[in-house]
Formats: sequence, C-alpha cells, structure tokens
Amino acid sequence: MSGTASSGTARTAQGIVLLALAMAALAFVPLHDEAWWPGAPTTAHGWLAALLGIAYVGASAATLLRARRGERAQAAAEAAEAGIPDADEWLVVHASQTGQAVEFAQRTAESLRAAGRRARLRAISTLDADTLAAARQALFIASTTGEGDAPDSAAGFIRDTMHAGATLPDLRYAVLALGDRSYRHYCAFGHALDQWLRGAGASPLFDLVEVDNGDPAALRHWQHHLGVVAGAPELPDWAPAAYAAWTLAGRRELNPGSAGGAVYEVRMSPPAEGGAHWHAGDIAEIGPRQAPDAVDALLAATGLDPEARVDAGDAPATLRDLLSRSHLPAADEVDGLDARALAGRLQPLPAREYSIASVPGEGSLRLLLRRMLRPDGSPGIGSGWLCDHAPQGGRIDLRIRTNPGFHAPAADAPLVLVGNGTGVAGLRAHLAERIAAGRHRNWLLFGERHASRDFHQREDLLQWLDAGGLARLDLAFSRDPEGTGLPTAATGGGRAAVHRGYVQDALRAESARLRQWVDDGAAILVCGSLQGMAPGVDAALRDILGGERVDELLAAGHYRRDVY
Repeated sequence: MSGTASSGTARTAQGIVLLALAMAALAFVPLHDEAWWPGAPTTAHGWLAALLGIAYVGASAATLLRARRGERAQAAAEAAEAGIPDADEWLVVHASQTGQAVEFAQRTAESLRAAGRRARLRAISTLDADTLAAARQALFIASTTGEGDAPDSAAGFIRDTMHAGATLPDLRYAVLALGDRSYRHYCAFGHALDQWLRGAGASPLFDLVEVDNGDPAALRHWQHHLGVVAGAPELPDWAPAAYAAWTLAGRRELNPGSAGGAVYEVRMSPPAEGGAHWHAGDIAEIGPRQAPDAVDALLAATGLDPEARVDAGDAPATLRDLLSRSHLPAADEVDGLDARALAGRLQPLPAREYSIASVPGEGSLRLLLRRMLRPDGSPGIGSGWLCDHAPQGGRIDLRIRTNPGFHAPAADAPLVLVGNGTGVAGLRAHLAERIAAGRHRNWLLFGERHASRDFHQREDLLQWLDAGGLARLDLAFSRDPEGTGLPTAATGGGRAAVHRGYVQDALRAESARLRQWVDDGAAILVCGSLQGMAPGVDAALRDILGGERVDELLAAGHYRRDVY
C-alpha cells in the first residue's frame, strides 16, 4: 500500500473515532433533567465559545482540504513517475526500509536533473520487467535490513520479476548498496540485485558502491561516478569533505612528448601533526582550486578587495581564498554585489578522487594523474591544480577515503594485478605493500600506448622484477612495443613479456598461466579506465576462466576493481 493511501486511511479512521465520541457525548445529554452546570456561562461567553468552535471547525476543514490537495498532487506525481520511461530518461529506483534509500534516490534524481538529464523516480514496489526492459539507464538505491534481508517493499519485485527472470540486454545500470558493516551479510540485497542485473544481460555503468551507515565519503564516490556518466563532473557534493592540510612535496611529468596526454606523478607530505595512514587500494579525495589567473580576473572585474574577510561556512576566510575553492560566476552575474553577498552565492568545487600509488612506509603519498585539457586547451580544474598551479611547498586539501572494496583479499594468496594508464597507481601500491610484507607471488599486466614514453613507474617495476618481488610482468603497448628496457634475463627466463595490443590481449596470450594462478588461489585486482579496458578485461576473464568461475571470484571477493 502506498504512503498516500495509508495516510488517507489513517485520517478516515481518526474522523470516525471523533464522530463516535461526539455522538456518545450527545447521547448523555437527555440524562440531565436539572441544571447540571453550577456556573452557567453568560451570553457573551456563549457567543465566544460558539465563535471559537466555528473557527476550530474552519481550521480543521482547511487542514483537511490542504491534505487532500497534497494527496492528489502526490498521487498525480506518482502516476506521472509510474509510466514507462522514455529512452533518454534515467530511471532512479529506491528499495527502502527506513526512508534513507528514498532520500538518496531523490538526491540522485535532483543531481541528474541539475545536469540537464531527465530522471524518473520509482519505488521498487512499482517496478516490473516491462518497465526495466523499456529503460535504457537505471540507478538502483537498495537498502539491506537485518541479516542480509531485502526491504519489505522489494518483496513483490523479487517474487514477480527477479525470480521469474528477465532479459535486459539494452539496460545500463548502477547500484548504490546501503548497509551496516557490523552485520555479517553487509549490503547483501544490493549485491544480489547487482548479480541479477548482470545475469539478465544488463551492463554496469560502473561498479557497485557500498555505503556503510550513510558514510558521506562513500556517497561522494557515488556522486563522482554519477557526475561522470551524466557528463557533469562539477556537480556539488551532497556533503563536503573534511580535508586535512597536506603539503605538495614534488611533481614530475612521466611521459613528455606522449601522444596520450601528459601524466604526472605528484607527491604530498602528510600534515605536521601526523597520524596519516592508509592501505593499498584507498582513495585520496582532493579539494581542488581554481587557477589563480581566473580568480584574479574576477576580482579585478568586480573591484572587490581580495583580502576581505567573509563567511566560508566552516570558518572565516579571505574572499580570494573562498573564490579559489568555488565555482566562479560570470562577472556580470555578480556585478554590484559586495564581498559578503558574493560569498553567499558561491558553490564549493566538488572533490576529485585519485587512486593512491604508495604506502605510508614510503614517506609520502603519491598520485598518478593525467593532465586533462578543455576544448580551448586550458587544463581542467582538478588536474590543472595539481599539475600546474599548486605551488611547491604549498597546501593541498586532502582526505583519505578507505576503500575496502579494493583492498587485497587473503594476504598469503597469489595476486594478479591488471591495469592500464594511470591505473598502475593503485596496482603499484598493492605491490609495494605486499613486497614490504615479504609476499612475492605477484603478477602485473599493464597496458599503455608507447613503450618508450608511457611505461609509467618503470624504475620501480623493473627493480622489483629484478629483486624477485614481482614474479611476472606482462606489458602491452597498442602503438609501439619497442623500448621497454626489460632486461634480457627477465624475458629469456620467462618472467616477463611484451605484447602488441591492449592489456586484455596480454591476458588472452597468457591464458594458460592465468588459469594456473587462479587454480592456485590467486585473486585478481583491476585498476584503470572504465571505458574500454574494464569491460575488455572482464570479457577476456570470462572467455578464459568461464563466466561461472568469474562470478564465483566476484562473490568470494577475489575479483575486485577500481575503475573510473
């Protein structure tokens, strides 16, 4: 039963109870055959009581009328949402027990609309196979209750649609799984929904995102993916990150002259108070800043004092500092405003996410990122800040987000690491962590364009290969495989190979070795681009190992991905 129907039934029952009480009171009136009120009211008091009674009845009627109008408006909205979605619409489905999934679904739909996308909100209780078959893109926000149970509202969908089976080859989807990590079957319904959608032939837009008790960092991760797939990466965060003040310790371009765009290694030193800790697989959330020239141009156009103190939400700041952390409005949009009024209109820049390439024992936090360019040739805000504008020794706003979904499984198991481009960052951290712990059965498969320019982290990888910390290294270069610098002893001894093509081609070339490693209990970690590499690697794994084996690895946590 819908919330509208339930509330209407409740009000009807209340009205019946009140009417019954009033009739009962009137039934006692004939029993009084003498003056029963020791102090009879005056005429004026009687009129006042009558007027108050009329006012009460009028107010009650007005309240009831507003409620009825609200019910009709809600019913009309629900009816509009309940139709079959158009091909360009985003279906946003919530499966909620306490209302939290509804809230996050509403925020998701609002973000899509802010990005210029059409979004249709649906409760899972109103969803059927025909609606899903008509949809082209769907986002599911799914709660798990108790020990891995689905919400009550999902019972009909599970019975009539999931158990009946469906074929959804045209659907692209993503799942936000809500749960409580203290329970054994954490986010179980979200995972079950994800597996069912994959089995029905639907294609994931990005990997399932788990949220432990409404964790704001995990929700920002969902928003990051949402902004990417909606083509609006500048959507504001629902809850801004609480950054710490790190220091830019150094940066260098790794591939000068590459046709694939500049890749930088950026190193940050932790805050002076210390306490920074992370595991391989964790994420750095960076608070980016605008290019100083852009901030100066806006200040010059408005004539405002850059050192004026304004309210920045958490603490006072100078106008220049606040502008550097915000979306910059056009000068004509804020013409005539004083510093305080301008500050009140600013929207903060959303956090950027980067895979961490180092471990704490190495003394600094390393990132690898590609310098992204706009159509006019200027760098993007996030990569431009880290690669161009942040001063050496200057402050970097950074928060470490734990990412248990990309932590390595059992430490003593062999590890196969697969990635391309800057995805080698997250894989390098895993290698550094395992080698420091004395675990050397590690196999890296890495792909890029040109061997001579795009072999990122060459020095570290070749050193680990030579020392035995890296048991096997396979490199794939799509344009030119010459110039890797691999030692002859490694290639001749069967410990390394170079392939022409993509990293998934290297997997297929080494299919027998992959099957043996998986039979020996190896886990597989994949890091890199969501478009192209990730689905290509997944298809290769399924061809080599079989779809059922890959699904078993997924369910056991032995196939994990960090793709973007």
